[in-house]
Amino acid sequence: MDESKEAGSTTGPGGAPPPPFRSAVDALRGARLRPQIEVEPTPAPKRLAPYAYALEAAVVDGEEDLADGRLVLLYDPAGHDAWHGTFRLVTLVRAELEPEMAADPLLPDVCWSWLTGALTARGLAFGEPSGTVTRASSHYFGGLSERPAASQIEIRASWTPREGLGGVPDTATHLVAWCDLLAQVAGLPPAAPGDASVVTLPQRRGPQSR
Repeated sequence: MDESKEAGSTTGPGGAPPPPFRSAVDALRGARLRPQIEVEPTPAPKRLAPYAYALEAAVVDGEEDLADGRLVLLYDPAGHDAWHGTFRLVTLVRAELEPEMAADPLLPDVCWSWLTGALTARGLAFGEPSGTVTRASSHYFGGLSERPAASQIEIRASWTPREGLGGVPDTATHLVAWCDLLAQVAGLPPAAPGDASVVTLPQRRGPQSR
């Protein structure tokens, strides 16, 4: 990522956003990420919370996209019963897999553990995690029969980042941990040398056009 570039877009009621939300967004914009992660602005949802900030990212190796995802920061100053807090992070992560890798019965459990493990490894406090891990296979026929079968893993998840000083969570580190997840799904080696806890998926194909 170009560390000097702001990424993401916000939605919210008219007027200046509340200071906690503004601080959380500023921290996201200032996060320093590994160079294989490219971040671009994306429209934020308007109905999930009074305030929202969104970005999308891709893991890039040369001309090939190995994985992509979307991260949304939600903020409700009044709090949310289901969140047990005022902030919530929502994500979608996708990557193409070799069909034999997608057939592994343990794959969904492993992918979910990557998400929680990425947050824990960065020393982050979070609560109420929830989500799904979906794998899908595509087989082509007729005029498309020459295309090889394709398999995709998709992680949809959300969690509540615990608030720190001033009622603001450490959103920059949450973004870094999320990028760790993207890198793992893409099959990249861990960013920290000697981190033997990271399991990677080899033989990754870049996502096809959607």
